[in-house]
Amino acid sequence: MFKTFQGIPFSILELALVNENGDIKTALENSLNLAQHAEKWGYHRFWLAEHHNMPGVASSATSVLIGYIAANTKRIRVGSGGIMLPNHSPLVIAEQFGTLETLYPNRIDLGIGRAPGTDQATAYALRRRMMQEQDTFPEMLAELRSYFEDNEAALVRAIPGSGLDIPIWLLGSSDYSARLSASLGLPFSFASHFAPQYLHEALKIYRYQFKPSDKWKEPHVMVAINIIAAETDDEAEFLATSLKQQFLHLAQGIAAKFQPPTKRKFSDYEKALFTKSLDPLTTIIGSKATVHAKLETLIEQTDPDEIIICSPIYDHQKRLRSFEIVAELFDEA
Repeated sequence: MFKTFQGIPFSILELALVNENGDIKTALENSLNLAQHAEKWGYHRFWLAEHHNMPGVASSATSVLIGYIAANTKRIRVGSGGIMLPNHSPLVIAEQFGTLETLYPNRIDLGIGRAPGTDQATAYALRRRMMQEQDTFPEMLAELRSYFEDNEAALVRAIPGSGLDIPIWLLGSSDYSARLSASLGLPFSFASHFAPQYLHEALKIYRYQFKPSDKWKEPHVMVAINIIAAETDDEAEFLATSLKQQFLHLAQGIAAKFQPPTKRKFSDYEKALFTKSLDPLTTIIGSKATVHAKLETLIEQTDPDEIIICSPIYDHQKRLRSFEIVAELFDEA
């Protein structure tokens, strides 16, 4: 059974980071190891994010990886955070998640995003027949949802998938998905771990415009944040330099594996590149006491129904310890 902090379930967002001196197989095995620990510690969900053509991220075949995690855990919910729907045929996604839900009943979540999750050249490779078309995301989402309806008269059915109750979430980093999920009465997860500047406005729009649906009578918000926790504030700040380097590389268009922490000083120019994406409200760095205090501030300012944590830490044992420190707050809350 999952545990809570101030009544709020905590979950994990995983990218299967590939370390500078590591390999993809180790990254995937570490993801499973983290999921198994997370289940023991009382985390609610374990979501995997779709990214492509990134040397430091191994979660490109997201549905396959979800199956790997679900097969080797027992209770924790496993899902996508998210599947970038325009990269795929809605029917194929319905079949994949229908298969997952059939194999691991009542444990699968389908989080849906709109961005490509990659660079433009790779987006073309994924979406070449769609690149000249106008935005068809709402239509693709409607098609995907239709495949989960129990409609034997439908010309095309998702088998497996048809008639299965798989929770669908919309994910976003702006107000677009906030408006769409509100109009459809779906739960909404905001990516404030990399787009904190739009957090408050997106939540305000979603809650104000929410229209109740058969499954969701009230708005339901999950806030995605970074947490780098360690025994001391200084150690946590040191570990967080890996995350800062990751955002520097993204901003500069550098394709690189995940870097070890560094003691070098960042220039003012470098700080400007990552500070915008790493707001102190949604990138929490520090000891258990510091994390506790900052979580209280986040909850006070955003009133989330759930929180999902991304913890990009180079050393796997220290990453496990970071999630364990947060889990220790569950029992103390």
